[in-house]
Amino acid sequence: MNFNLFDLFWVFLIISSLLPVIQRMMIGNSRNTLIRKFERKRGSRLITMIHRQEAFSFLGLAFARFIDIEDSEQVLRAIRLTSTDTPIDIVLHTPGGLVLAAEQIGHALIRHKARVTVFIPHYAMSGGTLLALAADQIVMDPNAVLGPVDPQLGQYPASSILHVTQIKDVNEIDDQTLILADVAKKAVAQVNSVVRRILMGNGMEEEKANTLADALTCGQWTHDYPISFEEAQSLGMPVSSDMPEEIIKLMELYPQGGGRRPSVQYIPVPYPRREPAPPEPRREKQ
Repeated sequence: MNFNLFDLFWVFLIISSLLPVIQRMMIGNSRNTLIRKFERKRGSRLITMIHRQEAFSFLGLAFARFIDIEDSEQVLRAIRLTSTDTPIDIVLHTPGGLVLAAEQIGHALIRHKARVTVFIPHYAMSGGTLLALAADQIVMDPNAVLGPVDPQLGQYPASSILHVTQIKDVNEIDDQTLILADVAKKAVAQVNSVVRRILMGNGMEEEKANTLADALTCGQWTHDYPISFEEAQSLGMPVSSDMPEEIIKLMELYPQGGGRRPSVQYIPVPYPRREPAPPEPRREKQ
């Protein structure tokens, strides 16, 4: 059978189109295998909520993922399929998202009778932090971060809008800002109430819950302020740094989409500590 150049081109085109599909299937199977291994080890159900920057397959245009209603539907379905005496583990890697979706998931986790553990290998900001507060234990990598849960109105923090009404006379503020300030006041109160209910529903004392809720929702930080492991401890969050190795390996199976040239590169094997080589003797000058 003879092949000409045109036939080879079509073979190459077919293989190129099938290769990404095969790679996705292999990664998916590896994820499922590791998830089942982790579940058998801990006797739990593992749920992942990992938001990477995705890419359209045709144009390669990047778009950011965040917590939305579809996520809440999927997580609520997973919780419903889990018996009340089976612990739930959740891997969170997210910039946040819709308060409604995060609140729904948080309340569902509170109602689950068995132990709930949240693993944060890198970051869980805003709504991700709200979800983490619903867990009995938050396991953070020592370098991972959480974030404030203060509400945002469009491009402005609600607390900043309220601050305008405190430093300016009401007669000098336009009607639109006053309306935004009224909405901001309600938003801060609502989110504060949600955080307090989740913390108290999780067994935290009322005084501690009020203090933590105020700290996270009052707007004392910018919305992207990183709350480190040590600061989370000082705020009274139930955090631990005992991150299982399986969670780190699982994150490697959620690569960044888009096929771009990597900006970080290293040899992916553990290096033992090596003694530095002795300096070479200097050559004597003639």
